[in-house]
Amino acid sequence: MTFDPSARLASLGWDAQWAAAFAAERSAASPSSTETTAPARVVAEHRGRYVVGTEAGDRSAVLAGRLRHAVASREGLPTTGDWVAVSIADGDGTTTIHTVLPRRSAFVRKAAGETTEAQVVAANVDVALIATALPADVSTRRLDRYLTLAWESGAMPVVVLTKADLSDDVASALADVRAAVYGTDVIAVSATTGEGLEALLAYLRPARTAVLLGSSGVGKSTLVNRLLGNEHLRTATVRDDGRGRHTTTHRELVTLANGALLVDTPGMRELQLWSADGGFGTTFADVDALADGCRFRDCAHAGEPGCAVAAAVADGRLAAERLEHWHQLRRELAYLARKQDEAAAAADRARTRSLTRAARARINEKYGRRDT
Repeated sequence: MTFDPSARLASLGWDAQWAAAFAAERSAASPSSTETTAPARVVAEHRGRYVVGTEAGDRSAVLAGRLRHAVASREGLPTTGDWVAVSIADGDGTTTIHTVLPRRSAFVRKAAGETTEAQVVAANVDVALIATALPADVSTRRLDRYLTLAWESGAMPVVVLTKADLSDDVASALADVRAAVYGTDVIAVSATTGEGLEALLAYLRPARTAVLLGSSGVGKSTLVNRLLGNEHLRTATVRDDGRGRHTTTHRELVTLANGALLVDTPGMRELQLWSADGGFGTTFADVDALADGCRFRDCAHAGEPGCAVAAAVADGRLAAERLEHWHQLRRELAYLARKQDEAAAAADRARTRSLTRAARARINEKYGRRDT
């Protein structure tokens, strides 16, 4: 069966590839399933409840029980930006999410806290706008973290320096950040004066999805409202120290005046890496390029003889702080990989114990035995 997408779905980014993915998922569904499903996109998530965009408009939706129990982790649950298959009950009109279509991209970080678990911040995005505020909120270390996860996600990162109207020297700020973030576009904008918005809109095109990321108070919601042309998202006044106040409490996909799609996200108090080897290599491509000149192929750039990276730091071609942060994130990724292996092993042991108990219960039931 060929699905003819409505203008509404097309405006949310629906295309021939998504139609093919939806058809494949529907054909793979259980033959006994009686639900008639249709495609929809998750436009907001509120503590386990969702708002999805369908061909008939936005609807509140809940997860099907079997989807909730089938996914192995939170990473498999729907998130803002996901395309899903939904059904709408004839009686009460309840919209139920049955399947998450395979993602084209996903911005994934380690969930906050001690648990070793992934959290998908936004899915199926083309551009990751990483916002940091001028003049005093720019941290190249924090930007390296965002860039590592953005490159790993499959989206193209762009650094957006917000509140340009508060800076006395925007040109110098742009030059400093461009020098610090290798191979990444950097623009400065002001939601108050409109400065730089034309440059920003070059990355925001109809039916293309971007995600806006950054710490609390950098002016993300104010920027989104300026792009929308209304006060869709709640904002707060700037504090006495020039920093904004956190206002966004959930992730929401909005359609801009030019037809582009943008996911606004709450400010992130911490941004821990997840699996990001590829993103790490791209973020620090300048370090990797220098490493090609090292005497030893497995040089760790930690005092080995003939280290081309150390030589670049010594003669000023590479900032010492950048190499220090390279070491820090490399250690963090290695530690995280060990924790993920431990978590996977623990999960395997738990599944084995569960299967063993279930098998013993079936045997006891069959032969009338009781555990002693």
